Amino acid sequence: MDKGWITNGVSLGVVGVSYMVEGALGSALRSAGLFALSGAVTNQLAIHMLFEKVPYLYGSGIIIDRFESIRTALKILIMEQFFTPEKIESFVRSQERTINLAPIIEETDFTPAYDALVRSVMDSPLGGMLGMFGGEAIIGKLKEPFLEKIKASTIEIAQSESFMNALNTHLHQGGSHLSASIEEIVESRLAELTPEMVKEMLHALMKEHLGWLVVWGGVFGGGIGLASSFLL
Repeated sequence: MDKGWITNGVSLGVVGVSYMVEGALGSALRSAGLFALSGAVTNQLAIHMLFEKVPYLYGSGIIIDRFESIRTALKILIMEQFFTPEKIESFVRSQERTINLAPIIEETDFTPAYDALVRSVMDSPLGGMLGMFGGEAIIGKLKEPFLEKIKASTIEIAQSESFMNALNTHLHQGGSHLSASIEEIVESRLAELTPEMVKEMLHALMKEHLGWLVVWGGVFGGGIGLASSFLL
């Protein structure tokens, strides 16, 4: 059961009990119950007004009214906390010596490179000569050795100092472009949010804590009511 309604029920219960108790104690309980109910209901109404429009109550539905500002604030928060140029640069630097292209190269199909080589050979003057001895069938025996060799050579190039330096240079130069791309992605995703989605998201995040506002409103209201009964 919702904490707010439990608090309201307890407050009403205290008010009800106060009419069964005579004298100063009954009066004190009545004040405590009424003040507790007032504090709890006021906070409960304020929370409801935060998310929902209430007719004739100015300022209600602030989440819906300020939807665009909230969405913009979310974008700024994400970009400033997670995707600043400095953080992207730091990430790139941390990855400089951990980039390993060998597994990708191993899985790459280099058959198109072999086919291009065969076409080049067969279209050259050498092709006519090879045609007399079986043509492409002879070259076909070289396919597997060629593919293994080109993979090994490509991996060797990718792991060379000059290649790594060139790759890291381009990664650093692309930091600003990467930041811009991330910003576009974040903006496009946030553009998909509707006011209702933002309201539900914030309500889900804050529900537990907002419930305690009603509870503490009742507690403090009851305390004020009890204290006032002794002062008056």
